[in-house]
Amino acid sequence: MNKDENILICKAVKFYARRDEDAFFEWIKKIDCIDDISGAGDELYLHIASDEIHDHDLRDLLGLFYRYKIDMKQLKRFLTKDNKKWFYANKKAYWYKKVFGS
Repeated sequence: MNKDENILICKAVKFYARRDEDAFFEWIKKIDCIDDISGAGDELYLHIASDEIHDHDLRDLLGLFYRYKIDMKQLKRFLTKDNKKWFYANKKAYWYKKVFGS
């Protein structure tokens, strides 16, 4: 994975209240694999420290992206042989279609 691919893009994130926005940024700060945050216009860039992330970080990203309606397809890059059983093989999971399609 090259350096550009280590960035997840959060485009036009919609917040319903000031505290909702606060909660979003607090959540991001608690995800260990996020090395840095930057932005331009209506895009927020989450800089991922490594192309391999821990399951708990991936689960947090899935929840965050689902909750704030961020394009989840970009998370499929984190599929590995080690997480395939829970991340990909579970076709009934709430994230499956949004990450991998139908």
